Amino acid sequence: MSRIDPAPPLREVGCFAAVARHLGFSRAAAELGISQPAASQAVGRLERALGLRLFERTSREVRLTAAGAALLPYAEALLDGATAFTAEALRLAAQAGPVIRFAYPSLLGELAAQVARRLARRTPPIEVELRPSGWAAATAALAAGEASVAIVGAPFPREFTTAARFHVPVDHIAVPAGDPLAGSSELRPDRLGRHKILMPGDRPPGGMWARLAVRLRGPHQYRVVADDIDDFAALLDLVAAGAGLLPTPHLLVRSVRRADVVFVPFEAGGLRLSYGVAWSPERVSPELMALVGAVQEALWTR
Repeated sequence: MSRIDPAPPLREVGCFAAVARHLGFSRAAAELGISQPAASQAVGRLERALGLRLFERTSREVRLTAAGAALLPYAEALLDGATAFTAEALRLAAQAGPVIRFAYPSLLGELAAQVARRLARRTPPIEVELRPSGWAAATAALAAGEASVAIVGAPFPREFTTAARFHVPVDHIAVPAGDPLAGSSELRPDRLGRHKILMPGDRPPGGMWARLAVRLRGPHQYRVVADDIDDFAALLDLVAAGAGLLPTPHLLVRSVRRADVVFVPFEAGGLRLSYGVAWSPERVSPELMALVGAVQEALWTR
């Protein structure tokens, strides 16, 4: 007796069950959409693998052997299980759907979370994986395909498509608690002669940081802390330590409370940060465009 294969192929088990139902190879082959010799060969392979004869064959009829009759319920249960397995896998795949990897500056975390909630309520839902990222990290992730879409600040990368552009007012300046300026009702650039302003090294012409630098008295009036400033909340530690003052977006003023930092209204000619939703034109999908639409809707209802 040959060694029993612990896992006979489902195709051969299916042929056995079909022949058993019809008690004939021709009708079973027609049901399965294969030739009669192919059905006969599949059953023969199964019999050899099991070391058992499943059918008695004559020129006029096909009958199950005792072994075949005993194994038929197990074959049918195995086929039913495989069908249920496939159906459940398809259901889960449809339910899960694609995942949109969404990079965004930490300043805009509230907006990103709102967009994720909107897409989760859709039918079918769209899963959004949130990835807080600064400008450099977000553009690198877009280029590598590690992020599907990102909110980036100006200057907008030319190699990506950008839409849903919007502005965030920068109308306060963070001052150390206890500093004489902390009691001011409003500050202007001309009152900051004794203080350094925390700034990024990269200040594109026409951008917010370049406009502010022009209004200060000279290079000695700012302290470069990074190539880009993406995480304003983290820089409040430098403010509290006396390293400099930080022009602060209204969004941060609304959400952060610190005993060692005071936010004073700052009038410097309508400063604002510009942002947009960016993605690679080579990776457009319906889910990605749904996210862009959700960002626009969230901005309209703010």
